[in-house]
Amino acid sequence: MTHGVAYDLSHLLGGIILVLSFALLSQRRLDAVITLYAAQAIVLAVAASWQGWSQGVTGLYVTAAVTLAAKGVAIPSALRRIAHRLNLRRSIEPALGVFPTMVLGVAFVALAVLVVLPTTAQSQAVTREDLALALSVVLLGLLMMMTRRSALTQVIGFLSLENGLILAAISIAGLPLLVELAVAFLVLLAAIVFGVFFFRIRDRFDSLDLGHLDTVGRTHL
Repeated sequence: MTHGVAYDLSHLLGGIILVLSFALLSQRRLDAVITLYAAQAIVLAVAASWQGWSQGVTGLYVTAAVTLAAKGVAIPSALRRIAHRLNLRRSIEPALGVFPTMVLGVAFVALAVLVVLPTTAQSQAVTREDLALALSVVLLGLLMMMTRRSALTQVIGFLSLENGLILAAISIAGLPLLVELAVAFLVLLAAIVFGVFFFRIRDRFDSLDLGHLDTVGRTHL
């Protein structure tokens, strides 16, 4: 397979992951947010498989399998069960409007390109641009955490951010498989902790809107 095909497909998959990050920012419905996160994880698993093929690294197939099973299936299913058990509203209100959020998202992508490309001038073109895409996904996940009021959607932003870290990891040839599996294990552990956290917040405040925490804090001051 030619270098050009590997280059194009790698960027295509990374670009789809980035587009799904923007889609996550624009959604107001919880079920759509969970579905988009699952889709992003599935594309990430495909990207890991493709990198395993193009780099000749069989360990990346393990990364792809773990990503697909954990982030594409198990975690979205768990999030849907949590949303159902907590009787969360289908519509979620962001702390910032969609248009300003998207403008900030574009600015974050521009920042990622300006940071990554000059600092990786000696690296291969595929690695440089994949890292720029990965950093963009990380920053958009962080932006989602900053602009959503619901704890559940903030956690999805964190998980999307972590997808960007995995995208960066699979783009760097020679990264030990142990590091990638450790990241996946920590994400699963974080998902369990967040699940417990959700129920504690719900029992205490009867809502997952973090604005209620501010209200309670001001009341006790």
